[in-house]
Amino acid sequence: MPGEYLALASRGIVYRLKVTGSTAAVLGYSPLPGIGEGDDFESFALVARGGNLAALWADRGAGAERPATLYAAPLSFAAWGQPQFGAVTRRAYLSAYPTGEGARHISDISVTGSGRIIVSSASDAGDDGPFDSAVSDAGRVTVSAAGQVRITLAAHPAVLGTFPRYKIEAVECLPGSADALLGTDDENLGGYVRAMPFCGA
Repeated sequence: MPGEYLALASRGIVYRLKVTGSTAAVLGYSPLPGIGEGDDFESFALVARGGNLAALWADRGAGAERPATLYAAPLSFAAWGQPQFGAVTRRAYLSAYPTGEGARHISDISVTGSGRIIVSSASDAGDDGPFDSAVSDAGRVTVSAAGQVRITLAAHPAVLGTFPRYKIEAVECLPGSADALLGTDDENLGGYVRAMPFCGA
């Protein structure tokens, strides 16, 4: 709906927000279903197909010993505004770049109009860096006419771009465009926004 947004807190609560002017009101909220112990969320994306909604979110993972977990589920809303999730699908994901102890395998998710899953991955060694990050084509998501959600992850994710010295924690495919907006949080070194052509069919 115009002026409405979903926001995800890192521990797994989804808030439905209505923004009017300079005021944001919470219309409803719900915990994410089926999440794992110790999950830490930095990413959330919506997919709309044929009148059906689906949500994707991911635990970011941590190094080679903890892959990210990508979750997906059908999404609807109760009459009073609360988000409601259907059956949950889970997939483990290891980034092709960066790797190593400080790697967050999924720091954000966006989905293209054709269903490609675009993810950012980042390495964080502390408030002064060094940082490293990449954007990759992780796979595809489909939503059937009955609202069923299917995720297919690539056996070897294609790295679309690498960004040494930066920590990308936001990626958003712009509607009707091949461009992705990338946002960094480089802690004591500041932050940047950049557009890159990562979201074409």
